[in-house]
Amino acid sequence: MKAGKNTTIFFRLIYFGLFLIAISLVLWGWIGSSDEEAEVEQVAKIELKPNQFGFYSDSLIVQKSTVLRNETLSDILLTNGASGNTIAQIVENSKNVFDVRKIRAGNTYYIYSSPDTNNSLHYFVYEKNPVNHVVFNVKDSVSVYEGKKEIQIKTNTREAQINHSLYVALMESDASPELAIKLSQVFAWQVDFYHLQKGDYFKVIFEEEFIQTVDNKDSLKFVGIGKILGAYFNHNSKEYYAVPFVQGSVYQFFDENGNSLRKAFLKAPLEFGRISSRFSRSRLHPVLKVRRPHLGVDYAAPTGTPVRTTGDGMVVEASYKGGNGKYIKVRHNSVYTTMYLHLSRFGKGIKRGVNVQQGQVIGYVGSTGLSTGPHLDYRFYINGSPVDPLKVEVPPSHPVKEELKADYNKVKQNVLQKLDSIVIEFNQNGPA
Repeated sequence: MKAGKNTTIFFRLIYFGLFLIAISLVLWGWIGSSDEEAEVEQVAKIELKPNQFGFYSDSLIVQKSTVLRNETLSDILLTNGASGNTIAQIVENSKNVFDVRKIRAGNTYYIYSSPDTNNSLHYFVYEKNPVNHVVFNVKDSVSVYEGKKEIQIKTNTREAQINHSLYVALMESDASPELAIKLSQVFAWQVDFYHLQKGDYFKVIFEEEFIQTVDNKDSLKFVGIGKILGAYFNHNSKEYYAVPFVQGSVYQFFDENGNSLRKAFLKAPLEFGRISSRFSRSRLHPVLKVRRPHLGVDYAAPTGTPVRTTGDGMVVEASYKGGNGKYIKVRHNSVYTTMYLHLSRFGKGIKRGVNVQQGQVIGYVGSTGLSTGPHLDYRFYINGSPVDPLKVEVPPSHPVKEELKADYNKVKQNVLQKLDSIVIEFNQNGPA
């Protein structure tokens, strides 16, 4: 009787053990299956990730090339298998997106085609610049849209002493030439960059912009200078600070006391150039060879150099007249007027009655009228009387609002601390 009972217990234990093994196998299989499914799903997600231009291209062949001189969109597309009807449809669908006649020689484009024997064209991508592009989708139906690559921002600093020019100082410190332009724009109302002194020096905190390269997603390509995050300039032993602060939804710069760096007029109508003749009541005219007043300042610069209006205002004259050649006259208010003479051509849309904003390109340097070579004759009038543009005292713009002073002071303290931490190595002629 006892032996039979033991046998029963033994078999029950065996059955129970087998049951546990079976359950374990089922659970193991379910977990393993879930892992496999998760892995497959993850792989699928990776494969379906769109490229930098916003479409899926893993299964397509890509060719990179550049637009040749006198090459048109039609030339490129015909070479890559597009039909005349497709090209006509592309041109039609592009009208409200991108003017295909503006494709420029030297710019990069990409052809995406199928890997089969037909090599059917699926996408044509034209890069307007390293960041902005236009996608022509001809895979099923023709569509055209503009896109922009994601920009990665890195913060950097530069500091240097001026021995020749701002441009040279930045080049010697391995910085982008664009930084010279940005920095000169920040201090355009405080520093005369045509008359920098040897021994002047500066510190600047700024953003650098990068994008992923199409050929190597792990590689970054520098595409430009972003925002100036703070700057200091010592010019003629006088200190100037630039603290960025948003007021009225506008990113602008203020000094350490909260006064705007922006004034009613820029120091000069050109970004860079050379003063070739100054304001004078009696100057020997280079063409007429007689003494007569020269009521402006001449800036020598290559033909085609952009000319900026030095202040907001309205174009009251844009014409051609005798010795002035092509010229523009801007009335800024009831007191101030400026003129820009000897232009090669006017800026886009510039004509009488048009409102212009400070820094806007209104024309281009030329040599029209009585002129011995390409230059800009810049003139400044107060209440209708000509004055020396280099000696004009102009009013400042609006300071930080009282209700924003506390926020501004926090930003200022942070910026000034960062600027103070930047150390400049002076040469023998620099400050002690």
